Amino acid sequence: MSEKVVFMGSPELAAKILDSLARKYTVIGVVTQPDRPAGRGKILTSPPVKVLADQLGIPTIQPERLRDEAFDQLQAWNPDVMVVAAFGQILKQRVLDLPKYGCINVHASYLPRWRGAAPIQAAILHGDEFTGVSIMKMDAGIDTGPVLIQEKIFLAEDETLSSLTDKLSTLGASLLLEALEGYIAGRITATPQPDTGETYAGMLKKEDGLLEFNSSAVEIDRKVRALNDWPGTFCEINDQLLKVRKVKIQISESHPAGIRSVLDKAPAISTPDGWVQLLEVQPPGKKWMPGADYLRGIQNWNTND
Repeated sequence: MSEKVVFMGSPELAAKILDSLARKYTVIGVVTQPDRPAGRGKILTSPPVKVLADQLGIPTIQPERLRDEAFDQLQAWNPDVMVVAAFGQILKQRVLDLPKYGCINVHASYLPRWRGAAPIQAAILHGDEFTGVSIMKMDAGIDTGPVLIQEKIFLAEDETLSSLTDKLSTLGASLLLEALEGYIAGRITATPQPDTGETYAGMLKKEDGLLEFNSSAVEIDRKVRALNDWPGTFCEINDQLLKVRKVKIQISESHPAGIRSVLDKAPAISTPDGWVQLLEVQPPGKKWMPGADYLRGIQNWNTND
């Protein structure tokens, strides 16, 4: 395609969409988040979109905010359309008005449900039957723009943040190309979102990963699946934080929450409606390990004697 495109995005989901986009369109520039310290060694690491853009030879800028210098670069690129996917910054009106065809957003939910920063996590957390991808023309609101095209995807019972992100990024990449081609050719027009049914998924914080065992076992299972790998889930055991990456639940008769026991050789903690087995954990200063291995190294686990 002859249209000049600027792409904005940062995480792995956005990188997959950029890779698909660059195969069909001339991507003249990329805007992504600055490099950040990552991992236990806090090594300065580029976002996945920056890594891919470098591989593709696409000029890239990494502004903290889209202010004067960054806006000047956007003007210099003079794109026909800008594509945004998980960028992490709100675009001001002067940016939205810059491209001939406006700014097109790939949003990982079936709008108007789960507008905001964490739609994939929210769908799992709330036990949604389905979510989806919406390709919309951006306006000044937060994911409130009219939709060009959208498609549903149903969640598996054991869906995790990683598995659902992978499915939605694949769907988003193909849906974007379909929407862009139809929109630029005038075959697809943007339709306003419904006036009802909107929900908002705010930005997640580290403390959101705390597992509280007075919640139901089902809610805890959803939280573990929804918040890995970010921000991750954890609980407090003997005044230390224990990270939790995988659980299994057993629904049973009601009993007090927070009792520690052993079920099928794995550490388990009671909830009001059952038990949560900790199948994969990480104690402070150690690597991830099976729950059974963790049991061999901790004293006084069982409070159910």
